Amino acid sequence: MSNRSVINTDQAPAAIGTYSQAIKAGSTVYLSGQIPLDPATMTLVEGDMEAQIRRVFDNLAAVCQAAGGGLQDIVKLNIFLTDLSHFALVNEVMASYFQQPYPARAAIGVATLPKGAGVEMDGIMDIA
Repeated sequence: MSNRSVINTDQAPAAIGTYSQAIKAGSTVYLSGQIPLDPATMTLVEGDMEAQIRRVFDNLAAVCQAAGGGLQDIVKLNIFLTDLSHFALVNEVMASYFQQPYPARAAIGVATLPKGAGVEMDGIMDIA
């Protein structure tokens, strides 16, 4: 018998591939990558890079809430950027969503992301 369950919410974009928004295994929740899609329209948000980063955090927050937690329960966050010059902006925006202690984190430069997004994030939550 598996202790895994699928986490799904219409407050975050529906999966655009063969994956779940998140999987809960015990008290650990594995959050799939979120790009800056508007959950209502499934299109990239309008605006600058800050708007994209905020939409990604909002999408992650919606999945966290559906799993029974919040962004503060993320223990590991991975950030993928098509342009690492946005690293400081990610830090600035992230500070408005998180309080110390911050999660462990990686920021990775990538050539491209789905749908032409400039940022994608995934993470791991502990909701013990």
